[in-house]
Amino acid sequence: MYKNVILLQQSEASFMDIFLSQLPIFLIFLVVYYFILRPNTQKQESIKSMQENLSKGDKVITVGGIHGKVTTLKSNRVVIKVSNDSELTVDKVAIAKVKNSTAA
Repeated sequence: MYKNVILLQQSEASFMDIFLSQLPIFLIFLVVYYFILRPNTQKQESIKSMQENLSKGDKVITVGGIHGKVTTLKSNRVVIKVSNDSELTVDKVAIAKVKNSTAA
C-alpha cells in the first residue's frame, strides 16, 4: 500500500513541466501558420480582389495561358477578345493575371 502512495507522489508533474513539454508542438504550429498558411491566404485574397475589379479593356491572361482583352463583363463571366474575329467567354475565376489596365 505504501509503495503505491510513493509512486503516485513521484509521478506528479508541475504545470511548467507539462507546458515546456508541449511548447515545441505549439511552436511548430505557429511556424506552419506564419510561413505557409498566412501567405497563401493573402495571395488568394489578392487574386479574388483582382478578379472582382476587372474592367472593360483590361488585358488579361487566363489560367490556361490564353491572352486576351476584356470586352464584356457579366455577373460571374467575362468575354475576352482573343483575336480580330474570336471571342471567348470564361468564368471570372479563370482569370489568373491582369497584364495592364486601361485605367493605369
